[in-house]
Amino acid sequence: MPVRNRGYIRLMRLGVLDVGSNTVHLQVVDTYPGARPNPTYNYKEELRLTEYLQSNNAISQAGIDALRGAIGRALDHAKSVKVQEFLPIATSALRESANGDSIIQSINKDLSIDLQVLSGEEEAKLTFLAARRWFGWSSGRLLVIDIGGGSLEIAVGTDESPEVAVSLPLGAARLTQNFLSGDPYSNKSVSNLRDHIEEQLDSILPALVHHQETDRAIATSKTLRTLARLCGDWFDGNGKNIKIDAIRKICNRLGDMTLDERTRLPGVSANRARQIVAGAYVTESVMRNLDLRELEICPWALREGVVLKWMDWTEK
Repeated sequence: MPVRNRGYIRLMRLGVLDVGSNTVHLQVVDTYPGARPNPTYNYKEELRLTEYLQSNNAISQAGIDALRGAIGRALDHAKSVKVQEFLPIATSALRESANGDSIIQSINKDLSIDLQVLSGEEEAKLTFLAARRWFGWSSGRLLVIDIGGGSLEIAVGTDESPEVAVSLPLGAARLTQNFLSGDPYSNKSVSNLRDHIEEQLDSILPALVHHQETDRAIATSKTLRTLARLCGDWFDGNGKNIKIDAIRKICNRLGDMTLDERTRLPGVSANRARQIVAGAYVTESVMRNLDLRELEICPWALREGVVLKWMDWTEK
């Protein structure tokens, strides 16, 4: 798509490539300074990088080959829709793998891109920015929660940059692979999962406890959107929020289901069906520990945050 002028406005087509623990996701948006990013094209492959991790925490050669292939195809799609600026980012799977740096250097050289690894704190800040722009200044003090495949991000603040931004290795895919077994998942594995979540949350609660008095608690990510839909389907909600009473019931209900039963739930893919139980328990634990009665779903998250940050930079 060629750049065109609307008076003094320069319309841009941006492609954000998000290399996550679950997927390689290309999101293309048309935007210009001060405008709302308008999504025009999406391409996604389920990769599940965490399943390629070896005992030494390095991604296997099979995983590297699969990653290269997925990124290459995403690049082809970006070119086919005439993306003008390509913004590739990577999150927890590559961030924490033993050979992540060498993989990224090799991919950047061979594919002529600039794949950048975000820290957990950067990921939380960009997601917070997206939520702030979506809800606006009138939404007051926000607490934003994002559950990805490899990590959990929480950020709190009144401005566009949060006062506190933290990340924990509590992603739904990671926890499922490390803790849950059986079909349905065994009571013992679920108990071990819950204990681990509580231990991890204990490490950040002191930093968050004086930030609990927020005006709105916000949830982003596919996992949380799926849970909100289940809350709406099962407990007469609207699919746009998660209430603490509902998530408590959902945890038990999902945990009692087989993988096949979860896969048949509306809006739950086969990949999401494997990890939605872990995602539900993380959500319940965060809400309970932070005394949150409700989470509101925000449709914008990390990728929108990347676009907004880039557009802010181009205006300077």
